[in-house]
Amino acid sequence: MHAFRTHTCGELRQDHVGQTIKLSGWLHRRRDHGGVMFIDLRDHYGLTQCVFDPDFPAFAVVERLRTESVITVEGEVLARDKDLVNDNLDTGEIEVRIKEASVQSEASELPLPVFGEPDYPEDIRLKHRYLDLRRETLHANMILRSQVIASIRQRMVEQGFTEYQTPILTASSPEGARDFLVPSRLHPGEFYALPQAPQQFKQLLMVSGFDRYFQIAACFRDEDARADRSPGEFYQLDVEMSFVTQEDVFQAIEPVMRGVFEEFADWKGKGRTVPEGAFPRIPYAEAMSKYGSDKPDLRNPIELADVSEFFEDDSKTGFSIFAKIIKGGGRVIAIPAPKAAAEKSRKFFDDLDKWAKKEMQAPGLGYARLKEAVGGGVDSQDPVLKGFEPELLAKLLTDLGLGAGDGIFFSAGKKADAYKLAGAARTKVGEELGLIEEGVFRLCWIVDFPMYEWDEDNKKVDFSHNPFSMPQGGLEALEAAKTDEDLLALTAYQYDIVCNGYELSSGAIRNHRPDIMLKAFEKAGYGPDVVEAEFGGMLNAFRYGAPPHGGIAPGVDRIVMLLADADNIRDVTLFPMNQQARDLMMQAPSPVEDAQLKELSIRLAPSVDQK
Repeated sequence: MHAFRTHTCGELRQDHVGQTIKLSGWLHRRRDHGGVMFIDLRDHYGLTQCVFDPDFPAFAVVERLRTESVITVEGEVLARDKDLVNDNLDTGEIEVRIKEASVQSEASELPLPVFGEPDYPEDIRLKHRYLDLRRETLHANMILRSQVIASIRQRMVEQGFTEYQTPILTASSPEGARDFLVPSRLHPGEFYALPQAPQQFKQLLMVSGFDRYFQIAACFRDEDARADRSPGEFYQLDVEMSFVTQEDVFQAIEPVMRGVFEEFADWKGKGRTVPEGAFPRIPYAEAMSKYGSDKPDLRNPIELADVSEFFEDDSKTGFSIFAKIIKGGGRVIAIPAPKAAAEKSRKFFDDLDKWAKKEMQAPGLGYARLKEAVGGGVDSQDPVLKGFEPELLAKLLTDLGLGAGDGIFFSAGKKADAYKLAGAARTKVGEELGLIEEGVFRLCWIVDFPMYEWDEDNKKVDFSHNPFSMPQGGLEALEAAKTDEDLLALTAYQYDIVCNGYELSSGAIRNHRPDIMLKAFEKAGYGPDVVEAEFGGMLNAFRYGAPPHGGIAPGVDRIVMLLADADNIRDVTLFPMNQQARDLMMQAPSPVEDAQLKELSIRLAPSVDQK
């Protein structure tokens, strides 16, 4: 018999009754019943109930142990009585009467419990992550992560892609987030950088004659943490293809994304679905006007509406505040709140206004509650709509599809600010009113991103997203753009995949022609000397024959987070850092010895608080 186990703790069934077996695992839970001791023995695969009779030596061996001690047990598989079967366990029809036991490792008093998974302070959980990972939910999340990555790999290979590995030590990038720098011992005073993404390498692979590349790539960015973004490092499905249009990329990647979400939609019996049919394709401008966001949650039925025209003449509305904002170039955006007036008190509306001021740092969120008017029709006694001429109010409500019992919130200000608040309020209202569709993954493409945007700080046009994207219309469109307004109207072959309000990936058809690239940068105010200095390596490669190419990079962490139904990306990451980008378990980052710094020709400057 094997030294540690003949079976795993999730393997035994009715077919094994009568067999003598050996199991090894962690002492998960202990229960004493009239002198007989029951323990749940746990390993990676599951739980098995073990019975210890005081007549056997094994009882004395295990009785003194703390939970989470590691033991090996040997005994006979017995069938449970029908009324004692545990339907929640795969092994719930059997138990093992233990005759022999040995201790592999005794556990000290635990800093946090494993059984039951009660809430515990995050710093303790991260410091003792190896214990946290023993808990059922996190352990299952990590298994799911591995299965998702395996599924992605298989689907990519089936689509004709080949996996290649790109360098981890590379050159610092002049754009994007902050780099993590690595000092060079052989070249004093010079630094490598960890890649923010394999962007340039995967494009150079296309120039090198490869095609349909993919990689589960580690990426490194020195940026702040969020619930859906880890500080430091993350993983993405990095993809690039040669001789493709935007449509070709969609046709290759959409089946992979759909397949992964469909495969794991019912994970742990969650019963979720992915709607049939192609992912909707929503132009960026439409997404911003309807949802106030380029990553809309399509489970929320609320659509925004620009109602500025209704408030321009305050002699017809009796509400001058919005009229002044519109005269100054601002906009008024309506957020419908179906049945809110009928189902919610005034406190609901006031609380949303307070939320806008506190959480969004906005001047406020106007609102109106709609009710049946005396003599027929619909009106509101709240200040925003109280003074409206009846005909104008009727047209506004018809356009919004609202009536008595509904509510409306209003976001007003500069266009970008008004839509930002309106988009956040749309989400908040949808959640508060219970309008968010449950049990579904609604994926969509956001397309036609603007090539340029207005840089308010520097009062100039600059790149909006990826400066290396191909502008729609190519060189001719760039040359035809004579004014800032013309440039701001240009769109690029850039696209995102969004699911339930989370951006899962960004991609683009690349600008593979040096002449178009130089012209695109010129329009943003960057001369050829800047482009040559910052991006000369890729530019030179393109001068020796570059195929039209494009790609995308779905984020693995966010995909798993959605499939696991987790609230935070740390819950699907094995060994995450905390919000301050510290690894509490390994105590990183940490000071290093002076000898190490000397070898790297580095002298530390005084910190800010030392100066």
